Amino acid sequence: MSFQNRQSFWREALALQGSITPNVLYRVLLFGILAAGICGAAGFFEEQFLTRFQLDVTAFELAGAALGVLLVFRTNAGYERWWEARKLWGGLVDRSRNFAIGAVAYGPRDAPWREQVLRWVACYPHVVRHTLRRERPSAAVINLLGRETAERIAAAQHMPAFVALQLAGLLRDACERLGMDRFAFLQIDRERTLLVDSVGGCERILNTPMPRAYSLKIRHFLTLFLLILPLTLRHRFDTDWLVPLVTMLVAYPLLSLDQLGVELENPFVTENLSHLPLDEISATIERNVLGLLKKSDPPAPEEK
Repeated sequence: MSFQNRQSFWREALALQGSITPNVLYRVLLFGILAAGICGAAGFFEEQFLTRFQLDVTAFELAGAALGVLLVFRTNAGYERWWEARKLWGGLVDRSRNFAIGAVAYGPRDAPWREQVLRWVACYPHVVRHTLRRERPSAAVINLLGRETAERIAAAQHMPAFVALQLAGLLRDACERLGMDRFAFLQIDRERTLLVDSVGGCERILNTPMPRAYSLKIRHFLTLFLLILPLTLRHRFDTDWLVPLVTMLVAYPLLSLDQLGVELENPFVTENLSHLPLDEISATIERNVLGLLKKSDPPAPEEK
């Protein structure tokens, strides 16, 4: 969501689209049903054995505080992954522009070469996006390079590396055949290597999920906490029918925090909420880079 289209407080407070609520609602209802069953079973046990079954709330409050800390740690860890991915894509934007500007300003004044190198640079973010989402090259790649070249990219073992290799080949051709300055070649090629580094950072996030043991232990603890909660609440109300409602009210924020960590873990796939707007970022890079084709010759310095 952009800054311009943010809604008012109450619209966002009551909104369901883009919210985690639909993803956790069935779990909240399930814990409410389980709470009702636990209360019924506990009441039957007390009638049969003429005993009073109640847990100390103090120890339970301490356990709840510990659970909250674990959930916050997991949410923060997920947000760090999301923010690192955003910074990597911000670097991809800057380096794509730097590469394109350097190629136009310091590269050979050969129109076919310039158009070709700018089209490959504009294609690079699209290819990175498809690689992170495990997709085939889209119509954007076909429009930039043609269907045959898009098929070659799709057949490559690593699509971003294939595009980076083509850019390296174009720079070498400019240096060896078209008389490109060697120093300019080194500077522009440095931007190409940084483009590859950005992809490596994104793949590190994609291929290294949160430790499963950490996630399992939090969910074990969370489930045990919500199952024992009804036994703590039973004797604090005049009727047992309030216990499932209170259990659901407690379960909702806890389950939402747990799901939020899951949603932030992979910021690239469109199935997750608040995923990075990679389509928009890639389209912006394409427009900026191809816009240089209209003014491919840098302005001459003014004479004094």
